[in-house]
Amino acid sequence: MMVYPLRFAIVGTGGIARSYEAAFGGLERARLVAACDVDTAAAASFAQRIGATAYASFEEMATAERLDAVVICTPPCTHESLAVYFLNRGVAVLCEKPLTISVPSAKRILAAARSSGSIFTMASKFRYVRDVQRAREIALSGEIGDIVLIENAFTSRVDMSRRWNSDSKMSGGGVLIDNGTHSVDLLRYFLGALTDVQIFEAKRIQGLPVEDTVRLYVRSASGVIGTTDLSWSIDKELGTFLHIYGSGGAILVGWKESRYHRSNSAEWCVFGSGYDKVAAFRNQIENFCDAIVGTGDLLITPLDALASVEVISAAYAALDRTRWESIRSAMEDVIPLRAMVRAEVS
Repeated sequence: MMVYPLRFAIVGTGGIARSYEAAFGGLERARLVAACDVDTAAAASFAQRIGATAYASFEEMATAERLDAVVICTPPCTHESLAVYFLNRGVAVLCEKPLTISVPSAKRILAAARSSGSIFTMASKFRYVRDVQRAREIALSGEIGDIVLIENAFTSRVDMSRRWNSDSKMSGGGVLIDNGTHSVDLLRYFLGALTDVQIFEAKRIQGLPVEDTVRLYVRSASGVIGTTDLSWSIDKELGTFLHIYGSGGAILVGWKESRYHRSNSAEWCVFGSGYDKVAAFRNQIENFCDAIVGTGDLLITPLDALASVEVISAAYAALDRTRWESIRSAMEDVIPLRAMVRAEVS
């Protein structure tokens, strides 16, 4: 039987770990008891701030600590080895996006989760934003008619010259796999299975060996088109990041507030309060805890995580060939996980 608070460890104490630090700070049912990083000074500083134990080796940490779950915040090239290690030890895994840098690697993580019976999910914060969840409810209710087109944009000027995210050996690519994983997961959240993808790269501004600005198009199984603009080098100066257009209206999800309207009315209905990063991370952790203790299902299933890698992989193939590329899905080959077999921890 699980006992609260659930004992979490975090592997990787860089920038994204700060968001988890803030999110765990407001939780009673889970707490960080250990932090690991190859940068021992970074691990020690992080652990001191949260009252945890610091480790330089994840194997040492796993042996020394009784852990219910681990959050993986390292570069994507390390995700498979870390996730498989902890899953095989019966530790639930919340892995930061992008899940992996290749489809075969993602499949091996799912195989480890299936064989071990351990809970596994990929982190993708925008699914846990309340405005996004409410927008999906409105869209699926038929309030704006049939969905026809979805537009997304994640663009901002960020110097990537010294960040691992622009080292393809570590990250798997450039802005497409980095920010694009969020976009793909958002589009799948609204549209379901995606069948085709096309992508165009803009001029490279930062002199990086990877793409820094792209426009991505996807098509769903029902024929709906989705687009997303991704960039580290431009800022579209938008107050919104997601537009859902229907045959009878539109929904705009914004950074500070969201709204929708019907075509037969000039009035916009405001809902929500926009994007709250810490709240999104906290909601994500709460959902993960529900799955661990068996009181709820994962919002992002292992199959969702695999699908995100498949779409990004197909997008890179499309970028090379400049044509619509079929997304080869292996989802039907994966043994059903009943939204992931729940770990039995006494």
